[in-house]
Amino acid sequence: MAVVSTSLASQLSAIRLSTSKSDISQTLFQNVHSQIRLASSRKGPRGVVTMAGSGKFFVGGNWKCNGTKESITKLVSDLNNVKLEDDVDVVVAPPFLYIDQVRSSLAPRIEISAQNSWVSKDAVPSWDGIVIAYEPVWAIGTGKVATPDQAQEVHAAVRDWLKKNVSPEVASKTRIIYGGSVNGGNCAELAKKEDIDGFLVGGASLKGPEFGTIVNSVTAKKVAA
Repeated sequence: MAVVSTSLASQLSAIRLSTSKSDISQTLFQNVHSQIRLASSRKGPRGVVTMAGSGKFFVGGNWKCNGTKESITKLVSDLNNVKLEDDVDVVVAPPFLYIDQVRSSLAPRIEISAQNSWVSKDAVPSWDGIVIAYEPVWAIGTGKVATPDQAQEVHAAVRDWLKKNVSPEVASKTRIIYGGSVNGGNCAELAKKEDIDGFLVGGASLKGPEFGTIVNSVTAKKVAA
């Protein structure tokens, strides 16, 4: 689905969503270009985890295939030195080769995730560990970002879909985060919108101080509330 206008009708006109619960993951996540699937684990030895639907702001940093041992070492050091607001779930996803390096050196305040993708149908037995990311295809890696109103319109539509096709409870507690050229300059205005529960960050997640600014944009959410 290519999102090319501010009109909700035009943004969602290509969606064909099945009401079969076994198809919910595929239809919703593929058609809205919106999926983070991060495995959860129990606390103990440092693991690869994310938080469940707690209602807290959520910021994920996807490092994709970027980095060397040296650049990852610097990035982790920068992140360890950034003061982050307490009431935000923060997760970073390093390239697979660097997961052990990051896990052994990143402060426990930030959780770690593996990157993964899935192309088949994946029934959702529980929504407690699901975070949905909306990314306009034209905003990914282009430097173009949706306006706060555009993002809010689609986030509200996704939440309404969850309400009608899953349950009001799931719609209320599932965090829907925005991705697509998020940076330190635009995150605060986006964060103010009611249905934007956080961010999925690409390029800016490779800059420790700027990623910290995005995490801390939760303060704009608090002011707006």
